[in-house]
Amino acid sequence: MSSNDAVVNVVTLVVEEGHEDEVERAFRVAVRAVHGEPGCERYALHRDPRSPSTFVLIEKWVSAEAFREHEKAPALAALTAAIGGLFAAPPIIQTVSPLPEGDEHLGQL
Repeated sequence: MSSNDAVVNVVTLVVEEGHEDEVERAFRVAVRAVHGEPGCERYALHRDPRSPSTFVLIEKWVSAEAFREHEKAPALAALTAAIGGLFAAPPIIQTVSPLPEGDEHLGQL
């Protein structure tokens, strides 16, 4: 499997003020579950320290097929049920293509 087959998404989520901790807790549960899904190479949650209502999720899947399976998996369904109505704006999903350079581990996700 080459890095060109991988799916890398950067997802930015802005949640309603006052629901930040609830969203973080739900994501923490989901992250542990998603890490066990086939094809998951990275599923890492981040929070913007300057804007606590903004979360950034960086995910990497070995293939488009693995990502499609993730979209149907129980962990994502449970997460959506838990926090689906708590967004202040629609999620911004950027799918990016790796351009590896230099050290094979440092130069790409």
